[in-house]
Amino acid sequence: MDISARVDYAVRAMLILADADAEASPPMSIETLSTRQDLPKKFLEAIFADLRRAGLVASRRGARGGYVLASPGDRISIGDVFRAVDGPLAEVRGLRPSETEYDGVARHLPDLWVAVRASLREVLDETSLEDLRTGALPDRVRQLLDAPDAWANR
Repeated sequence: MDISARVDYAVRAMLILADADAEASPPMSIETLSTRQDLPKKFLEAIFADLRRAGLVASRRGARGGYVLASPGDRISIGDVFRAVDGPLAEVRGLRPSETEYDGVARHLPDLWVAVRASLREVLDETSLEDLRTGALPDRVRQLLDAPDAWANR
């Protein structure tokens, strides 16, 4: 799985907003968000347009304007952020895994693609911004991290 720069930047910026929300800080400008995690400002502006359309952030106008989370951080999953900026978690040649169909020896391949999507959902949809911000990751995510080969490259 390739995690795009859009997803990486979006999650990092959303974590900043989650932290600001937890501290009851005022809205944050794109400039501030960009500086805090050394993210490209123009790219972040486009990402925030997607996050706003998805209802994950709200913008506030004015001298003290900027962005805030549209919901508390414990109600926004990493999967929500991923989908807002990159679309579905898993696609096979532009199709949803459940829409794929193969003949012959490959006839069971859709089952594998659906299982891959289900495993992504298990991690990304069960982990909230708040979980990630505090490091209090769900038990299943912790179990995956503790697997003997979890951190090994293959």
